[in-house]
Amino acid sequence: MKQNKDFNLDEFLGFYDSYTKEVSKVIVGNIDVVKGILICLLSKGHVLLEGIPGIGKTKLVQTLADVMSLKFSRIQFTPDLMPSDIIGTTILEDRDSGEKKFKFNYGPIFSNIVLADEINRATPKTQSSLLEAMQENSVSFASQTYNLDQPFIVLATQNPIEMEGTYSLPEAQMDRFLFKLIMHSPNEEELKKIINITTEKNNFSLQKIIDKEKLLVYRDMVLDVLVSDEIMNFAIKLIVSTHPDNKNAPDLVKEYVRIGSSPRGLQSLILSAKSNALINGRVHVSKEDILEIFKPALRHRVLLNFAAEAENISAEMILDKVIT
Repeated sequence: MKQNKDFNLDEFLGFYDSYTKEVSKVIVGNIDVVKGILICLLSKGHVLLEGIPGIGKTKLVQTLADVMSLKFSRIQFTPDLMPSDIIGTTILEDRDSGEKKFKFNYGPIFSNIVLADEINRATPKTQSSLLEAMQENSVSFASQTYNLDQPFIVLATQNPIEMEGTYSLPEAQMDRFLFKLIMHSPNEEELKKIINITTEKNNFSLQKIIDKEKLLVYRDMVLDVLVSDEIMNFAIKLIVSTHPDNKNAPDLVKEYVRIGSSPRGLQSLILSAKSNALINGRVHVSKEDILEIFKPALRHRVLLNFAAEAENISAEMILDKVIT
């Protein structure tokens, strides 16, 4: 691993410990989701966060913004939301000289952390307005291109698509998300903690644990984590095994998968495995890192056919078969 004078592994692990402790003051359970969001932030990726209404998806993202010194904005997606409500538009401005001139009015996409709340309640046209920002870290309007400040991450919450008033995300946009994370319903003990936090007076306050400059250092160091040829070949084998036309793919894949993972899926797998290795105190990727983040990185990239839907075959079941 290349050494960076600004990076210290023990310091990074101390940051991760502080991160989980601060977020856990507000968010009960779902520690894998809390960890997954940080992996995406370190890996320069975006997060699709799914769960039933009221489970705490929005609160989790707001808490993340509270513990980091980053600019935060929230966009409530609704059926009548327009692309200009996200990226911005031009306005006619009066100058002191008396002349009028068009000026670009920046939209809420120009932040470090962007909460796209209930993203699948907006129309596909509006959803797709995020594509350039998520892939290129820039926004084009008219003849101008505006670069987004770094770090930049979109954390999009969505309700399960079976619920009324939702639109399926375009496949191209789904592929832009590094992870799809699932927030699960709390158990009885967790429900009691949630009620204590939300219905009683609490004296705790969230502490800022990192600034933008230090976070960018950590993100750069992720790229320097070592990946051996053996681990790379292992990851590639998993990816091609999601393709139904691959001769070595499991029978479940050949029967129920319409489209397997794209090359971007492999990129996501390797980058997030590097971040996971750092969190686990290592400067090299292991097979365990690959397997740990395999489902979050791939569950939204494996597209199933009608037969799978008819027989209640899920992407999770497909991915379980691929890694066994």
